[in-house]
Amino acid sequence: MSSTRKRLIELLMHHEDTYISGQVLSEKLSISRNAVWKHMNELKKDGYTIEAKAKLGYKIISYPNKVSENTISWGLNTNWLGNRIVHRETVTSTQRIAHELALDGAQHGTIVIADEQTEGKGRIGKQWDSKSGKGIWMSMILRPNIPPYLAPQLTLLTATVVAEVIDKETSVTPQIKWPNDVLVDGKKIAGILTEMQAEQDQISYVIVGIGINVNQEKNEIPVNTNYEASSLFLETKQELNMVALLQRILQTFEDKYDRFLDRGFEEVKQQWESYGFRIHERLQVTIAKETWDGIFLGIAEDGALLMDRAGEIKRIYSGEIAWF
Repeated sequence: MSSTRKRLIELLMHHEDTYISGQVLSEKLSISRNAVWKHMNELKKDGYTIEAKAKLGYKIISYPNKVSENTISWGLNTNWLGNRIVHRETVTSTQRIAHELALDGAQHGTIVIADEQTEGKGRIGKQWDSKSGKGIWMSMILRPNIPPYLAPQLTLLTATVVAEVIDKETSVTPQIKWPNDVLVDGKKIAGILTEMQAEQDQISYVIVGIGINVNQEKNEIPVNTNYEASSLFLETKQELNMVALLQRILQTFEDKYDRFLDRGFEEVKQQWESYGFRIHERLQVTIAKETWDGIFLGIAEDGALLMDRAGEIKRIYSGEIAWF
């Protein structure tokens, strides 16, 4: 978003109950009144209802429930996350676009978000269905000053962020299935995918992808043989404002990410386990062609799954998890 558009949004936001004249906007933004008019038309394209009255000026009447660069920026209270927002109507995958931008030098905290993904993906190359305008499909570019072996902890951190926001903003209580799935009533609502580019002991960048089923109807949730999926709309019986939900996720993530860099993983570990799905129950882990049974104990200080296998504590870093 240009600095002019961002400043215009701030001015309109601070005059929600009154009109602000085109002349005042022109002077404050150092642009012509015709340029002000053009910016207003761009906001209208995003779904804002803007009333213009002669001798009074402009006033926001209503806000859209539509994700865009403008709607996300409007009222977003973050210091660095989302200072640059790249929005597309349709992409193959926000992860793919984010990788391209990161390799081209995109700044820490850049967000890539789309209305629809045609080739959305999850862990282990699985497909993630991403219908237009029904969910949050987003990737964040991060450049953390941490060793590469700690990067998987960002997946667990992100899962706690999504779970906490759903917990606070809706009527349902989520759980996290190790390591990256957020569930409601045992059904998958959201997934996190973390990918990294690193050289030996230094991270170049990390891409954290978040996919959340928000307002899908039942017939818009694909049938999956591996797990049952749902949406927040189906579980809460309420249509949610995706912009407000997304802003809360970004604000919560920035706060928790900064605390993680400052204080380490312990707080994340505790919160993850508070939402942990079926801790202390028997599970089955499949790694390559080997399958183990055991009791799920929680997660280790490095984020690994802890499993009691016949009295021997095992650390699991990757694999397919199933419960009895």
